[in-house]
Amino acid sequence: MDPVVHFEMPYDDRERIARFYRAAFEWELQMLGPDMGNYVLATTAERDGPPEAKRGAINGGFFPRQPDMPGQHPSVVIAVEDIAASSRKVKDAGGEVLGEPMEIPGVGLYVAFFDTERNRLSMLQPKRAGA
Repeated sequence: MDPVVHFEMPYDDRERIARFYRAAFEWELQMLGPDMGNYVLATTAERDGPPEAKRGAINGGFFPRQPDMPGQHPSVVIAVEDIAASSRKVKDAGGEVLGEPMEIPGVGLYVAFFDTERNRLSMLQPKRAGA
């Protein structure tokens, strides 16, 4: 199996998108120059070893397309410690939380949101073992 090891999302305003992810999730952002297509490189977790070291895998799934359901687009899920606090940070950083967190039985609390570029993403507060 080939694991997912990177994500990409478009932006209209690179300074705004960098401010958002720094403020909402404390990610490290590196603004690359024109020779690299003005790419913004995001570091979301510290490495456990050398760059070539394999770490965990990103799991995913597929859902049936439903004509009456909005926002059926590719997305990534960001794990957070406290979904209420993270929802406030998303709003404070200029994003929009889409509804209230819902319980996914056996998994945790989940809520979708738009970032400042109207990319749809989600947050998950994983259920704690024994909880």
